[in-house]
Amino acid sequence: MNKATYEKLQYTELKEMVKHHCASGLGKALLDQLEPSSQLKVVRNRLNETTEARNLLDAENHIPLKGISNITQHIEKIEKGMILDPGELVSIADFLRGCRLIKRFMENKVSLAPTLSTYVRSMTEFRPIEEEIQFAIKANRVASEASKELKKVRSQIEKTEIKIEDRLVKFLKNKSNKEYIQEFFISKKEDRFTIPIKASYKNHVDGTIVETSSKGSTVFMEPAAVTVLATELAALKAEESMEEYQILATLTGMLLEQIRPIRINIELVSQYDMIFAKAKFSKSMDAVEPKMNDHGYIALKGCRHPLLPKTSVPLDFRIGEDYRTLVITGPNAGGKTVVLKTVGLLTLAAMSGFHISGGVGTELAVFDSIFVDIGDNQSIENALSTFSSHMKNISDIMQTASGNTLVLFDEIGSGTEPNEGAALAIAILEDFYLKGCITVATTHYGEIKRYSEMHSDFMNAAMQFDSETLEPLYQLQIGVSGDSNALWIAKKMNVPSTVLEKAQAYMDNKGYGLERVSMKKMGKDESKTASRSNQWIYEVGDRVKLLEQGNHGIVYQPADANHNLIVFYEGVFKEVNVKRVELELKAVDLYPEGYDLDTLFVGYKDRKLKHDIERGSKKALKKVAAEIRKKLDE
Repeated sequence: MNKATYEKLQYTELKEMVKHHCASGLGKALLDQLEPSSQLKVVRNRLNETTEARNLLDAENHIPLKGISNITQHIEKIEKGMILDPGELVSIADFLRGCRLIKRFMENKVSLAPTLSTYVRSMTEFRPIEEEIQFAIKANRVASEASKELKKVRSQIEKTEIKIEDRLVKFLKNKSNKEYIQEFFISKKEDRFTIPIKASYKNHVDGTIVETSSKGSTVFMEPAAVTVLATELAALKAEESMEEYQILATLTGMLLEQIRPIRINIELVSQYDMIFAKAKFSKSMDAVEPKMNDHGYIALKGCRHPLLPKTSVPLDFRIGEDYRTLVITGPNAGGKTVVLKTVGLLTLAAMSGFHISGGVGTELAVFDSIFVDIGDNQSIENALSTFSSHMKNISDIMQTASGNTLVLFDEIGSGTEPNEGAALAIAILEDFYLKGCITVATTHYGEIKRYSEMHSDFMNAAMQFDSETLEPLYQLQIGVSGDSNALWIAKKMNVPSTVLEKAQAYMDNKGYGLERVSMKKMGKDESKTASRSNQWIYEVGDRVKLLEQGNHGIVYQPADANHNLIVFYEGVFKEVNVKRVELELKAVDLYPEGYDLDTLFVGYKDRKLKHDIERGSKKALKKVAAEIRKKLDE
């Protein structure tokens, strides 16, 4: 698969919808990495996982994924030799507890989920590590009970802090200090106990300035009376930090010893989170598990595009059994493009293990590749027109497509002259057919529809259109040809029936009205006088200007019944309609009476050879004989 296919078919948007059902970042990360598989066995296993999870949800059995978080970054820190902080250790303990609960839950669900329940056999329980972390860490802080040494040093810290506060209270109550004090309270700054002193009296107080207020009117000073105790407290704090570090290092080391089975648990929980997200999405869409095959057969029964509202018209569709190429026709905005996107996205979804919003009996195929050519591919950067960009895209697809490929074309061959576009589109469809591809294409071109009717392995389909209301019905009918309904619309707009009948006749047999009518002056009640035709009746030898080329040629053959001339132009004979040429000089004005006009269309070498043969030149006769032998040898 390629990114362009995912983008055009909105595959990433579908995965984003499923991600909303994930319980943790683990499942979301796995969905980000998920891609469709072209292996039938893998796809069937993925779908079965989703079905088993859906069975559990339908039976009101919800896997205990709440509280599970993505601990991958914490594990990576351990592997790098870093020590985890209390919060990170608690996250891992919660994760390990979640793994234990998931294991117990799935072990009892063998009847409803035989495959999913086997996965927990690879999951390891780490209850001793859980308990160690829970005992050592309380409220995201190393607990005093974690070790005797830590409990002892914290007790000493508490006693020292009480002594410091007692002395500072005495400092505040001392009347001699009243004039210096800005506010009468003890403030802790940078883990040191201070008193707010007026900045103008800072030199009158014996102590150390720890911090100054933003306006500079207040300084926070540690009085000299507590300096000795503050030094003692700092030493105890350092001792406390060392003891905490030892406890955190011990707990981190315990995890490092079990890093591999913990990683396996992470993988298993990620899988469960993603699988149950698929199941929740399936339930929200009332979806079903489709049948799968690897021979290109697709049968959609009342299926809906997963990104469209539930009120959208369901799609019935099939391909790959009686025909391998489907040509869809119908009005603009009739839903043809939606059909392509629905078929493409549902195929990608099934290959990813997603259930399909559709009816029982829906079947899809796995493909090695899915290619699309949908939408306006105009490239400003490369100065490519829409048509050129489509052709470049199709050319790239041709170089990659194989027998097991699904190809989706929207308005194939459009964007250029209709006859050339239709012919090119037919040749492209034929090429993909010969490669063995399953191809679905939309078109307005009648020639493509006719080709599809003639080819035994092609099939036509049409988007239905309400002829009375002029509104599309968004329903696909296979086996019939549709059209753009131009005649229906014209009829509703009161275009004369004679015009519509003639248009229908032109569509059916290409028998156009080519009679030349002589115009006469109309009466008072009629429109203004129509101009006479100014077309010449061209003769052999007339010199004419080809309007499209802007250069002149010589008439070789007069106009036929369809008013087409044969003109000798730049050494080749070219068929041109009389409307696309303009007389420059008549032959009677160009050449003398009795002039052999045939010589106008013969080159100098040919005229010389003819002259040499007529006069009996042996060299010329040998040349002719040699050419005859060469043709016989071929």
